[in-house]
Amino acid sequence: MNKRDVVFPAGRQALYERNRYSPAIRSDGFLFVSGQVGSREDGSPEPELSAQVRRAFDNLNAILQAAGCTFDDVIDVTVFIVDPEANFDTIWNVLPDYWGSAPYPTLTGIGVTWLYGFQFEIKVIAKLPRTDASAA
Repeated sequence: MNKRDVVFPAGRQALYERNRYSPAIRSDGFLFVSGQVGSREDGSPEPELSAQVRRAFDNLNAILQAAGCTFDDVIDVTVFIVDPEANFDTIWNVLPDYWGSAPYPTLTGIGVTWLYGFQFEIKVIAKLPRTDASAA
């Protein structure tokens, strides 16, 4: 079995090791990113929802950047929202600051009852940019 090609964002490796999961794995030209929440450096949630969503995207973008990607490389998105009926509008008002322009990635939205103290989580699959070595 091949060893997993893990991507760690700067400064957060201890948090992922403590929680026993990888932030992202490179495989066959794709980047599979674990769900990202609006956690501060110590792992605690941002208390206000729009700040939590912004922090989740910032955490996601740090992982994408560590892998040589941007959100423009994202092809599939899954979001998890606690109490989507109450929180959807707040979350969707933040998205344009991070989402980019059309064509947009695919999206699956899932309403959940619990996210370990968070209200929003985003996980993505991105296409890794081709390098000269991978084009050969």
